[in-house]
Amino acid sequence: MDMPNERPWAPVDVCTLPTAEQPLRVAEWDNLFATALRTVERGSTCARLVLSGDDGLVARVQRLADAETACCSFFTFTITPLDDAGVELGIEVPPSRADVLPALLDRARP
Repeated sequence: MDMPNERPWAPVDVCTLPTAEQPLRVAEWDNLFATALRTVERGSTCARLVLSGDDGLVARVQRLADAETACCSFFTFTITPLDDAGVELGIEVPPSRADVLPALLDRARP
């Protein structure tokens, strides 16, 4: 029996993250959004998220973005530190993968 994809934003035809690791990645995103997310601006193929937290936030966001890009190369993440210990996280996908962005952002609730 096939296991359902734990990450609906990660199409099984292009995601290389092992199935057993997918719930852990979902939990990482959920934790980031729950603890740091302040605002979300959505577009059809891009989004801008503003996060705030402690001094380790930039490194945390960078590590998670790098990990996600390693298994789902269609994502482009741009991380911009903000003056107030915040981070702007830009997320972009190609038009052919526009359906995955809402699936990821649906987990983000400021």
